[in-house]
Amino acid sequence: MGNREDLLAGARRCLEEKGYLRTTVRDIASASKVSMAAIGYHFGSREVLLNQALFAAMDEWAAGAGRLAGQGDTARERYADTWDRKIRDFGEMRWLWTASVEAFVYAQSSPELLAILADGQRRNRRMVAAQLRGVPEEAVAEEDVRALGSVHLALLTGVMVQCFTDPEHAPDGRELARGLREMAALLEG
Repeated sequence: MGNREDLLAGARRCLEEKGYLRTTVRDIASASKVSMAAIGYHFGSREVLLNQALFAAMDEWAAGAGRLAGQGDTARERYADTWDRKIRDFGEMRWLWTASVEAFVYAQSSPELLAILADGQRRNRRMVAAQLRGVPEEAVAEEDVRALGSVHLALLTGVMVQCFTDPEHAPDGRELARGLREMAALLEG
């Protein structure tokens, strides 16, 4: 590997061990065995390097996210199983989700990063709506992107926070599916 690749690998190790906000230029240089000056040369800043390492890790996770597809005989069973798999994934990839939340916090003072994260959310809403409808992303209706995609992402974020904050009392897939059914019934009444 060259210095650029070594820096990306070192930044990822730092994200896994220290998180986004606590990782310093010195940490990355030490983890990658490359000089601190190389960070500026190849990436311009610590933030750009961390962002690229974080987004690469997220892309890697997304490429394997198909493994999170639920199983079961009914849509309800598949949806509950999907959530159980996502909840397990939160625990297994805690560093990734924590780093992404830290990046969101940092983005509040970084318009460039905020724009990148907002674009990612728009793409994720479309992807989720398409998966829920069982259609290709280009075929999903915009109202489904705004409604189904937005609700699912809100639920995802909220469940993740509950799992990290109070894992013993966080909901499981069946409870989430039941809660959504009951919410829908309340809205119909």
